[in-house]
Amino acid sequence: MEKSHFPITNWSEDDRPREKLMLKGKNALSDAELIAILIGSGSRNESAVELSKRILASADNLNTLGKMSISQLMNFKGIGEAKAIAIIAALELGRRRRAEDAVELIKITSSKLVFELMLPIIGELAHEEFWVLFLNNSNKVISKSQLSKGGITGTIVDVRLVFKLALENGATSLILCHNHPSGNTQPSEADKLITNRIKLAGESLDVKVLDHLIITETKYYSFVDEGIF
Repeated sequence: MEKSHFPITNWSEDDRPREKLMLKGKNALSDAELIAILIGSGSRNESAVELSKRILASADNLNTLGKMSISQLMNFKGIGEAKAIAIIAALELGRRRRAEDAVELIKITSSKLVFELMLPIIGELAHEEFWVLFLNNSNKVISKSQLSKGGITGTIVDVRLVFKLALENGATSLILCHNHPSGNTQPSEADKLITNRIKLAGESLDVKVLDHLIITETKYYSFVDEGIF
């Protein structure tokens, strides 16, 4: 009989995800084995590892899995509310860690660096958010702030708040960023309008708007790179 039909407790120690992590380290575990540790147990006919493999096969990758809701995860037999919440929480921690790692980078020298910084934060969202990066006179990121959060169709940005935060942070320049959940990177007329409004307001306060990026899960559009600025 194949071991895959045995519960984890009947496997050899070397094959159990928890014991494997302790003996060989976290890098020795597959994605399915790490998820199996999170959920703890499978069902009568399926081990936690088998269940995790089935979930991953359905999601295709961890990015897609991270977008699943509690109810979507609970559609898998063997996943109750508590296990679904554990999976979502773990993947969200991973996303936040990527975001923190990105913040430590940078002196901003290109639109690609801005994309890498903001991708973990807004690239995978199902709704639109508008963010501003505040930079010092060395083009290093002082802070970043979410200015608005809206539906898939758009956001509303308070221009006064942008510069209130810029002055509070002592920023000499800023970069605008927002995501397009549709995956289309092309700016709308509203995107162009708000960019011009913020850019014009910045000129009067001596706070330069360096760029505006539209970000999706896999690519981005830079107003500067495209010659709009």
